[in-house]
Amino acid sequence: MRILRRSATPRRYLMCPPAYFRVSYSINPWMNPGKPVDLALAQAQWEDLRDRYRALGHTVEELAPHPEFPDMVFAANGATVVDGRVLGARFAFAERHGEAAVHARWYRDHGFADVRAPQNVNEGEGDFAVTASWLLAGRGFRSSPLSHAEAQEYFARPVIGLDLVDPRYYHLDTALCVLDAGGGPGSGAAEVMYYPGAFSAGSRAVLARLFPDALIAEAADAAAFGLNAVSDGLHVLLPQAAVGLFAPLRERGYEPIGMDLTELLKGGGSVKCVTAELRLG
Repeated sequence: MRILRRSATPRRYLMCPPAYFRVSYSINPWMNPGKPVDLALAQAQWEDLRDRYRALGHTVEELAPHPEFPDMVFAANGATVVDGRVLGARFAFAERHGEAAVHARWYRDHGFADVRAPQNVNEGEGDFAVTASWLLAGRGFRSSPLSHAEAQEYFARPVIGLDLVDPRYYHLDTALCVLDAGGGPGSGAAEVMYYPGAFSAGSRAVLARLFPDALIAEAADAAAFGLNAVSDGLHVLLPQAAVGLFAPLRERGYEPIGMDLTELLKGGGSVKCVTAELRLG
């Protein structure tokens, strides 16, 4: 494996404060309404992540939370943005249906002229991972397979469908992280890390063909939500409990930064789930 010289690229992110975050229903295996959320701690952990992004030179926009939607803190689910075009979300569960309009309104109000309301169920960057050449798209628990063709037509990028088979990894962003999107000056192909156990046999074969040098996560690090991470091409922000990923990331030239989002994990999300990337092209 050829180690590239890494560099961080300034990014623009959208986050939503967890002012109304709570676990009052269960729509994934991580959610247990019987376990109370420490809201003050959740807010502090969220602010630590937001402030870390800004300290690294990234821009963080904030979406105002809505009291009726406790899961809005998971801002990555609200849309997918590629080259300044926005494909909105259409949530699988009724508890989150109303979030889609709030997200779409934010994008329209903040200068995004091309905002598409989807016809098919997709949960934004939960199931769409963007590289320079294509979109990787999860299916099996939340997003409809029909959303893949819709995204391909809208973004004019090939979409690679991947089947998720373990309900603990109900979104693609819980099982795979794009470390380097590829295609930039001095960079090579896209680079990812993923947990094979989350995918069907056929999808594992596809990933092995596309990413022969991928960082393969062990079960314990996947269970710690270590793949629900955000990379700027150099720094990789990920849950601090995913200890087995730190050394392999360093060996590849990345700088892992451990974050504590344990309160938000009670809702089934971590670093990536709370971070939407605004890709302006």
